[in-house]
Amino acid sequence: MIVTVTPNPSIDRTVTLGSRLTRGAVQRITSATSEPGGKGVNVARALTLAGVDAIAILPAADTDPIVTALRTGGVDFRCVPVTGAVRTNVAITEPDGTTTKLNEPGALLDAAARDALTRTVLDAAAGAAWVVLSGSLPPGLPDDWYAEIAASLAPGRCKVAIDTSERPLGALAAAFRTAAPDVIKPNAEELAGLVGVSGDDLESAAAAGDPEPVVAAAREVIERGARTVLVTLGAAGAVLVDENGSWMATPPPITPRSTVGAGDSSLAGYLRAEVGGAEPPQRLQMAVAYGSAAAALPGSALPAPHQIDLNAVRVYAITPASTRP
Repeated sequence: MIVTVTPNPSIDRTVTLGSRLTRGAVQRITSATSEPGGKGVNVARALTLAGVDAIAILPAADTDPIVTALRTGGVDFRCVPVTGAVRTNVAITEPDGTTTKLNEPGALLDAAARDALTRTVLDAAAGAAWVVLSGSLPPGLPDDWYAEIAASLAPGRCKVAIDTSERPLGALAAAFRTAAPDVIKPNAEELAGLVGVSGDDLESAAAAGDPEPVVAAAREVIERGARTVLVTLGAAGAVLVDENGSWMATPPPITPRSTVGAGDSSLAGYLRAEVGGAEPPQRLQMAVAYGSAAAALPGSALPAPHQIDLNAVRVYAITPASTRP
């Protein structure tokens, strides 16, 4: 069982333009879709499509549209009742795949809802192989909530994966001594923020075929306590670093249609491979295959197993320049 936790779920509405987005202009939409979303929900959806036992935990009223959408999609879930409506996020995609996201802050969680969410996560973790904590935090949850949950889970048997950003990520990093996750999944900008370097420099180096700056930054995060760092790098692929090695995977050429859910799909691919017994390079390969497949799909659609092409993803071990002959 993989438990995903989405404290700030959403209905993800994606609108596709037939031309480049022009600020201040009136433009025509060529298509529009709405899907249940939030990063953890997306991970659960992708795992469910692959036949992996997963359950999504989220705060939502039983009558909320996201609950109806999850039932329709066959995703197992557990809701913590709240009075506010789940937010709606809007993604605008252009013909070249460029995506602009407009995210609402989310409904306020009062003290009772916060306590109920915490209890629900800890109870579900008792029978889980993985707990995945994903996304932003809604009003009412403190910045260190993920760190609090990770520290509570540390003595248990389940593994923990965390994918977040901004202040929740900073609070987590500050608590690595007691709350270090088994896997943390930053993108280049988020990783750069943790170690005080330029995200543009990390992305540029990786795009030019030099992953060593990314590896060095990830190694610093591991030295602080994280066990494995999975860094998603968009069209350049991804880098995986753990205490035993580092690897890079490059995706096949695709025609990008939407980046919504691509990072979440990458994490789902990694977890699917891990619970299947794959070694780190194969986990990375699956992660990149999932991420690239998601980017080639419209809106917030997530890839099914028949859309995954593992053989098209190249994986290689990264040898530090200081050890090369």
